[in-house]
Amino acid sequence: MTSPPVRTRTDACAEPLCTAYDTALLDLDGVVYIGGAAVEHAAGALACARARGMRLAYVTNNASRPADVVAGRLTAMGVHAEPADVVTSGQAVARLVAEAVPPGARVLVVGGKGLYGPLRERGLRIVESADDDPAAVVQGHGGPEMTWGRLSEAAFAVQRGVPWFASNADLTIPTPRGIAPGNGAALAVVRLATGAEPRVAGKPEPPMHRETIIRTGARRPLVVGDRLDTDIEGAYNGGVDALLVLTGVTGAAELLAALPRHRPAYVAADLRGLSAAQPEVAVAGGGEGGGCVARCGGWSASVRGTEPELRLDGEGQPLDGLRALCAAAWTYAGEGSCGLDPGKALARLGL
Repeated sequence: MTSPPVRTRTDACAEPLCTAYDTALLDLDGVVYIGGAAVEHAAGALACARARGMRLAYVTNNASRPADVVAGRLTAMGVHAEPADVVTSGQAVARLVAEAVPPGARVLVVGGKGLYGPLRERGLRIVESADDDPAAVVQGHGGPEMTWGRLSEAAFAVQRGVPWFASNADLTIPTPRGIAPGNGAALAVVRLATGAEPRVAGKPEPPMHRETIIRTGARRPLVVGDRLDTDIEGAYNGGVDALLVLTGVTGAAELLAALPRHRPAYVAADLRGLSAAQPEVAVAGGGEGGGCVARCGGWSASVRGTEPELRLDGEGQPLDGLRALCAAAWTYAGEGSCGLDPGKALARLGL
């Protein structure tokens, strides 16, 4: 498989993204909601995109809740969703397990109730103990109620050679009170006890992208997310475009330092970016480690000098300035990560 070309700038799109792409594959945490509240502007922006013909699919690495519960929660927040609109990593891992074990096999589940339904839909039997002779262990985010004893059951089974599967490996989850440990942190506990590695279904791994495409039938999907290492890398692995929104985990500084697999096609402040076009970014000069100038809107970003510095000049929309800075930083970095301090440049944008 040929690697995609290294992205050195965000893409231009002359029409609104919601008409240029047929389906939005939307992450939830940090994109549509944070904790129990919708992200500002999310409900109206999604309704607008739907009205203009875009299908909305809600794709979450959090397997703690069933699809119908997720859909009900979204609807209560003012974001209309049916259970069929929701794709979870629990569904993706259930397909992965069903392909690896005999029909009707026993599966030890360590995680939330969102894992149970998808596994049963695949004809698998749920067990609660490593002593119940499971053919596989499936681990997903269990939330604050996850006990140490459940992690021990997973470790006991994995130590006996039982295949280990994980819904996702996100280390953290954004909440209104701050960043909380995610399923990846719980996986690390079992990993330390066993020395084993799970097969992961969720973003950015291919099984999640495959599950999403199967369930939505998308022909020209646009991944929409807030995390570089799951949403954007998952789009990269699937060979599709991605829109990064700055409402969750990723900030402007992290975006400037992104490796090629973490560089989105588009960037927006929030989900209102779905109904907007994306401006062109022009780059002059460049080459890995070389000086360059990038322009977008009224902004000009540059890397030059015997002691390279990332600079920003001009005025205009802050996001245009960020796009120019990304182009300068990514061109300078090539296939690596830009090691230049963006602090002064970002201060001009208020980001």
